Amino acid sequence: MTETQGDNINFDGHQAYDVADLVKQYFRELPEALLTNKLSETFIAIFQHVPVELRPDAVQCVLLLLPDEHREALETLLDFLNHVASNSPYNQMTASNLAVCLAPSLFHFSHSNTNVTNRSSSVSPRRRKTVGIPDQRELSENKAAHDCLLHLVKMHRELFMVSSDMLTQCHFNYMEESIPVALEELGSELKQDWRGYLYACTTALLKEARENRSRGWVTVNNPADNTVEMAYKKVGDGHPLRLWRVSTEVEAPPNELLHRVLRERHIWDPQLLKYRLVNKLDTNVEVFQYATGNMSPLPARDYCVLRSWRNDLPKGACVIVETSVEHPDAPVMLGGTRGIVLASRYLIEPCGSGKSRIMHLSRVDTKGRTPEWYNKSYGHIAALHLSKIRNSFKHTTDGPESKV
Repeated sequence: MTETQGDNINFDGHQAYDVADLVKQYFRELPEALLTNKLSETFIAIFQHVPVELRPDAVQCVLLLLPDEHREALETLLDFLNHVASNSPYNQMTASNLAVCLAPSLFHFSHSNTNVTNRSSSVSPRRRKTVGIPDQRELSENKAAHDCLLHLVKMHRELFMVSSDMLTQCHFNYMEESIPVALEELGSELKQDWRGYLYACTTALLKEARENRSRGWVTVNNPADNTVEMAYKKVGDGHPLRLWRVSTEVEAPPNELLHRVLRERHIWDPQLLKYRLVNKLDTNVEVFQYATGNMSPLPARDYCVLRSWRNDLPKGACVIVETSVEHPDAPVMLGGTRGIVLASRYLIEPCGSGKSRIMHLSRVDTKGRTPEWYNKSYGHIAALHLSKIRNSFKHTTDGPESKV
């Protein structure tokens, strides 16, 4: 049911125990444990050998070593479990009981290697098959895993608040490259103003589209939607983030698609929380601010961009150019984190029969994530956005034929 209904699934008609078992099974069958196969051993060792008073700092350091996607999923799960535990007078699920139930699904145990060699095996490892009475090592690991998860549930808010001193020690030098400039300074490196900068970006985008699209680009497989093409290339400006390119066909003419991207983001971006026009600079140029968010307690991400668009190009093509700027009338919304749009370029071209082909070049520093996350995940997120834009037009084509 979860595989066929996806995001539209409704659990209202099911027992809470069945849904809880499904959650445990999901985490148990992940190819990599949520706390990762490598770092599970470290988490367990902390609660076996490290003095109690030093454990919070040790755990926080290991949390920083988790891959970004694991850490964000863990923070979301812990916040939910803490909420469940706060209602233990009614549901009998204290933080300790939750740790007993979920630790086997979230940790990778060294003593399970001989029994479960592949977490993604077609045989569900919902129960670890042990032979005979567990030895002292197994008992020690199990207790440490329970104590660790109990600590994570109870202290998750403090553990996920990193001090400025610790952040400084991490030496994220590339963060200095992701600083937006004021509108008045945009284009100064080209000895231009913001108008000249936008014109140069539009010209470069059209040149990129005319030239061999495979030159310098590395194609990436997109198993989630093979109708959306993905590729990336490195940009030689010293910033570690790749430039991603995604493209697909849409059942809509260019001007409708342009309007959908510019004015109707709420239709295709379910993570959009708030948006507003900050300043109208010209007929087709504006400073625009928007905030997106995931599940609580992850912070919202706020973006303030200068964006321009054109729909008067040869052959009916349209272009959108976006880049982050600082603006005094655009404070960060919803108490979030200010992300940086290093580059966002849309090219929309007609391809016959009322259809368009849309290409999006994207390079965005969402803040708080490592270059490894961008290399593995960001391109797929950009492709998902393009899929949602395309699918937002499907209601007009899936119904009865209305054309004469």
